[in-house]
Amino acid sequence: MACGGRDAARDTATSTKPPSPAESPAVVDSAPAQLDARRTILFLGTSLTAGLGLEPDSAYPQQIQRKIDASKLPYQVVNAGVSGETSAGLLRRLDWVLRRPADVVVVETGANDGLRGLPVDATRATIANVLARIRRERPDAKILLVQMEAPPNLGPEYTSAFHAMFPELAREHGVSLLPFLLEGVAGEPRLNQSDGIHPNNQGERIVAENVWRVLQPMLKS
Repeated sequence: MACGGRDAARDTATSTKPPSPAESPAVVDSAPAQLDARRTILFLGTSLTAGLGLEPDSAYPQQIQRKIDASKLPYQVVNAGVSGETSAGLLRRLDWVLRRPADVVVVETGANDGLRGLPVDATRATIANVLARIRRERPDAKILLVQMEAPPNLGPEYTSAFHAMFPELAREHGVSLLPFLLEGVAGEPRLNQSDGIHPNNQGERIVAENVWRVLQPMLKS
């Protein structure tokens, strides 16, 4: 149900040294240089955000940019997704990523924690730290936390706790919650790549719509 898989790249944040732009596709601006005066939407995420297996302009953040442009909203998208990354990996690179301005931050993380069966309490504490750090470094930014789910083979107790973690974190940290990123896509072979995890082009369009339904009102408010 999440990102990473055998085909995913290694977590580029396994050390305290952040990846350089030349080493990682983690930061991709979707707007031309002349639009740099726009406000910035920073997408933090895993291979699901990075668009593993898709053309760069097909990843859902880039599709969101086209919707923004069509709506004539003053925002540019920065895709800072990294394949294979756990919530701990995101926390380690957060200072580096937050060097750039961010008016809206979309946080998609935890899916690889679930795939690995990491303790929910540990993942919850890490994501809480991520949200607190973003709030501290970008106090005026709007934050959107993305609901992810754990695979059912880990048992009902684990999957239930994993599911509940996201709305609890959203309430505690006063951030918005985006329903399950892969709603309508997960478990549908015709909408996923051969790994059964990452959306294909058709599935990615549905993912982009899932995000846009929640993000668009935030940009207009």
